[in-house]
Amino acid sequence: MKSTISKHIEITPGICGGKPRIAGHRIKVQDIVIWHERMGMSPDEIIYHHPTISLADVYAALTYYHDHREEIRQQIKAVDALARDLQGNKPSLVQKILKAENVTKD
Repeated sequence: MKSTISKHIEITPGICGGKPRIAGHRIKVQDIVIWHERMGMSPDEIIYHHPTISLADVYAALTYYHDHREEIRQQIKAVDALARDLQGNKPSLVQKILKAENVTKD
């Protein structure tokens, strides 16, 4: 008999980099964690924005996260580091706009 978590979470080499994800979707556990913890979205808000997943999927992802906290945190850190590396020392579009507005106001 499959465990409840494995009905909702799957890991498939070659899909989403082999990271744990909602079964049948490309939404990774780390995405759910970021939306919930960093963006403050409730599970209901997450399924409102992603109606193809269920509330049980969201809770399974959060359960998986709590059972594999260090692994998921490392994955999130790696994505954050990649984003910083890709940005380099270039200002974001928002920073460019704000800088341009300040220059024209003076």
